[in-house]
Amino acid sequence: MDGLDAVRTPSSWVVVGLDNGGTCNNATVLDATGRYLVDRLVENPSRVQDGPESAVESLAQAFEDILELTRTPLSLVRAVGLDTPGPASADGVISSKGSTNFSQVSWHGFDIRGALEARLGLPVVYLNDANAAALFAHNRHFGTDSANRSSVAAIVGTGLGGGVVVDGKVVSGAAGMAGELGHVQIPLHGVLEDDQPLPLCNCGFTGDVESIASLTGIKKNLLPYWLPRFPDHPLAAEPIDRAAKLLRGYGEKEDPLALAVFGQQAKAIGSLFTIAANFTDPDAYFLGGGVVEAAPHFRQWFLNTVREHTQLRREQQAAAAFALVPDLDMAGARGAAVAALDSVAVV
Repeated sequence: MDGLDAVRTPSSWVVVGLDNGGTCNNATVLDATGRYLVDRLVENPSRVQDGPESAVESLAQAFEDILELTRTPLSLVRAVGLDTPGPASADGVISSKGSTNFSQVSWHGFDIRGALEARLGLPVVYLNDANAAALFAHNRHFGTDSANRSSVAAIVGTGLGGGVVVDGKVVSGAAGMAGELGHVQIPLHGVLEDDQPLPLCNCGFTGDVESIASLTGIKKNLLPYWLPRFPDHPLAAEPIDRAAKLLRGYGEKEDPLALAVFGQQAKAIGSLFTIAANFTDPDAYFLGGGVVEAAPHFRQWFLNTVREHTQLRREQQAAAAFALVPDLDMAGARGAAVAALDSVAVV
C-alpha cells in the first residue's frame, strides 16, 4: 500500500524504529497497542560514508520525517529503537576497528546510540541489524505468546548475521557479541565435497558459517571451487563479484551450478541450527536475507534443504517450526521498534 492510505494517525503513545544501513535509513512507528502506523518502506539517505555527524543528522531527519508522515506529535513518542550493522557493543558503540559500513577512523569506537539520544532528547534502545530482524520475526511469528517462546535466526547477506531470542528478549551477552552466528565454526563433513578446500572467512576463522553461507563466501570460496567444474557456464565469463550477485537468478531457474552452491549454503545453516538445537532448543528457526527475496519456489526449496540438514531429535521435530523472516526490508526498523516498546513496557 502506498501514499496516505498506508498512514494511520496514532490514537495512543508510540515508539519509533530506525534501521540504519550502508546507503539508506528506514523508519517506522509502533503504537502502544502493537500497531505499525506504516506498512511500506520509508527511507532517506543514511550518509554513513560522510562520517558520524552527518549520519546522526540523517537519522534525526528520518525520525522527523516519519512523525510527519504518520501525523504523530513529538509529545507522543516515548522511546526510539535503533539498529545498525555490527560489530558494535550492546550499548551501540561501534567497534574500535570499525566495520564495512563504518570504515572511517571517526567511526571507530563511536557511540552512535548515545549521539542519537542526545540529538533527539529521547531514550534510544540499540540492537544490531540482524538481532532486530530476529526479534521482529520472533514477535510476528508468536504474537501475544512471544514472551514465552525462544528462537534462533540466521540472516544471510554480504556476511551472515543472526539473533538468539529467549523469552521474547534478544540475548546480547556480556560484551554485546551474542548471536554472532556467522562466526560459529561448524562440522564440514557432509557440507563440502571431498576435494573442496576449507573455506576461509574474512574474520580469520576457517570453516565458520559465514565462510559458506554469505555473498562473501560465494565469491571467495564456493564459486572458485564450482566454476571450473562448469567451464561452459555463462557465469564463468563474468568477474567473480558480478557472478556471485547473479547466481541467485540462476538458482531460481534450477541451474545445477547454482543449486550446488546454494545447497552447500543451506547445509551449512542446517549444521548451525543443529548446534543451536543442542544449546537453546528453540521453538523456531528463522531464515532471512537475500534468499527470502527470491522467487517463492526457490526460497521454499532453500528452507526445506536447511530443515532437512538440521538434525533434531524426534521431540524437537514435533515442537519446533522453521520459517522465513517476514517483511525483510522492513524487519530491521520494526524489530528496533519492538525493542523500544519492550523497554517502555518494563519501565
